[in-house]
Amino acid sequence: MRLLILCGAQAVGKMTVGQALAKITPLKLFHNHMSIEPVIKLFGSYNGAAVDRLRQVVFEEFAKTDNYGMIFTYVWAFSEQADWDYVAWLRKVFEDQGGVVDIVELIAPQEVRLQRNRTENRLKEKPSKRDSDHAEGLIYRLEEKYRCVSEPDEIPYDNYLRLDNSHLSPEEAAQIIADHFGYQRL
Repeated sequence: MRLLILCGAQAVGKMTVGQALAKITPLKLFHNHMSIEPVIKLFGSYNGAAVDRLRQVVFEEFAKTDNYGMIFTYVWAFSEQADWDYVAWLRKVFEDQGGVVDIVELIAPQEVRLQRNRTENRLKEKPSKRDSDHAEGLIYRLEEKYRCVSEPDEIPYDNYLRLDNSHLSPEEAAQIIADHFGYQRL
């Protein structure tokens, strides 16, 4: 069992790279908005406790299966201990079942991410991002409040790759990730 935590700042391309990776490997994509959007639709706004509980069930149950693995996209605020604790908990869920956890951090400058914030695929998959001006404002606000790009050598895990995908297609980034970790190919 493999878990790939595909992290990076908002609109860096996590979901799109995850989609491309899921097309060439047996990894199943569970992008963060697969739990966020139903909660927003049901509750009328974001409810972090409900999102976290949904994810917990998915992770714990998936880790017990004989599936090849999962890709989970995550905006990791490296400046927040709670996010470090969450990643440690998530690693433990899979490692306790004999799984291997890989981490890929995608990075791209803000101007690239602002362009990606308005792509057709993003807006189709993430209804809460369809108000592009609001979503863009959220990028600015979150960057002021949190540090979502790691410092050099900050990530202490062996199975870690930092990838600047500014000038890579999602398919190129997926190939690099699959090659780096030796993932099975479809």
